[in-house]
Amino acid sequence: MIGLEHFLFVAAVLFVIGLYGVLTKRNVTAILMSMELMLNAVNINLIAFSRFITPESMTGQVFAIFTITIAAAELAVGLALVFRIYHDRNTVDAEQLNRMRW
Repeated sequence: MIGLEHFLFVAAVLFVIGLYGVLTKRNVTAILMSMELMLNAVNINLIAFSRFITPESMTGQVFAIFTITIAAAELAVGLALVFRIYHDRNTVDAEQLNRMRW
């Protein structure tokens, strides 16, 4: 039987993979994808705790849907910034984005 520990393990692995991607990648698009992995790990935790701790309420699922909505808005704004940065500088390398004013 799949228990809470299994869900927490999968979420921890996803979060660590996302954290590794955020800390090591240079491409801004890859950093955004790694942040999405981290948010998905949080969603797994929310739903797992809601299912195993309080199965009669739907609070974990509601918070997960709210988190997915916020992540979609973040992704839209982030990709718009990436397109603008690429248009201005012809690169999306995060290490070359050291100036606030172009």
